[in-house]
Amino acid sequence: MSSVFDVLKERGFIAQITHEDEVKKLLGEKKVTFYIGFDPTADSLHIGHFLQLMVMAHMQQAGHIPIVLIGGGTAMVGDPSGKNDMRKMMTREIIKHNADSFKTQISKFIDFSDNKAFMVDNSEWLMELNYVQFLRDVGVHFSVNRMLTAECFKTRMEKGLTFLEFNYMLMQSYDFLVLNRKYDCQLELGGDDQWSNILGGINLVRKSEAKEVYGMTFKLLTTSEGKKMGKTENGAVWLDPEKTTPYEFYQYWRNIDDNDVENCLALMTFLPMDEVRRLGSLKDAGINEAKAVLAYEVTKIVHGEDEAGKAKEAAEAIFGGKGKSDSIPFIEINSADLEAGIKIADLLMAAGLTPSKSEARRAIQQGGVLLNDNKITGFDYTVGTNDLVNGEMMLQKGKKNFVKIKVV
Repeated sequence: MSSVFDVLKERGFIAQITHEDEVKKLLGEKKVTFYIGFDPTADSLHIGHFLQLMVMAHMQQAGHIPIVLIGGGTAMVGDPSGKNDMRKMMTREIIKHNADSFKTQISKFIDFSDNKAFMVDNSEWLMELNYVQFLRDVGVHFSVNRMLTAECFKTRMEKGLTFLEFNYMLMQSYDFLVLNRKYDCQLELGGDDQWSNILGGINLVRKSEAKEVYGMTFKLLTTSEGKKMGKTENGAVWLDPEKTTPYEFYQYWRNIDDNDVENCLALMTFLPMDEVRRLGSLKDAGINEAKAVLAYEVTKIVHGEDEAGKAKEAAEAIFGGKGKSDSIPFIEINSADLEAGIKIADLLMAAGLTPSKSEARRAIQQGGVLLNDNKITGFDYTVGTNDLVNGEMMLQKGKKNFVKIKVV
């Protein structure tokens, strides 16, 4: 039986690791407590976070113990990693609201029963720190010269790194120290942009506790061309169904580039690697079937089997002439509003097909907007009761985005 290290390596998760032989041995021989941190900078996780949750799930399935660290304290400062500008500062109330949303979402993916996993918030220890004591206990172990060479500060150095952000590495490193003391946590995992911060924590634990702990990063979710995945013209692909509907979520995976299918199947599903490689090797019409499998499997993990089935039926009803037409995404509009007339741009926005009027104008100019299969040519087109077909309308943007309009 292979260890979880071999599973993560074969599936393509691992980017960097501090002590490969030691970590592989450790994960193969004993139950290891590890942690991943999530700073609540929004009120929902997105698919970049989902990749981290998949790592956590693989680790838990192999018998290891995850600690989900919610960064209620670190979010007060903001991680400078990979940022050109300082993050927008948030109030404690917004951070708490976001943290509560994260906790609810993560509980769908990780089993917290019977101490199989723990969820903690670093505001518990960071918000009450004595600053002078913190400098004496933690700051003394950090070389400013070395910190300034860290990758996480490089992009911020060009515009000016604030002293506030400079403290982030110390705070994240202190998290590892606290979790090591309280839970005997031996391993920190994170995205590859967290490498410098993880090294800081490892050094702090070694110097403070005279213990060896380890770090491992995994690849960020990118296309075969190296571009970050998870963005659409409407913004990020969220795990919250109120922000990205299960159908939109399904369609995101259904429409990825052919060259990204095998990588996404390996990282974002639990399908066996033999099946991943078989699906990834398909060509022409076959690769579309592979994309449908990917879309269904990822949507099933995030939104459940029922919603994944509905999204699949909706896609088939629209694109393949199969399935139930009532599974197509829809919005409801008031009959009085329709009688008064609704501008096409307002309807596109209400349907979630464009985020703004300027995007609506662009889509119309490019010939990409259809109402009941009729191309809309004018930005000022007013939708009215004459556009109803059997009491409904079908609004389309591009080849693959459809929303049914129902009148109430």
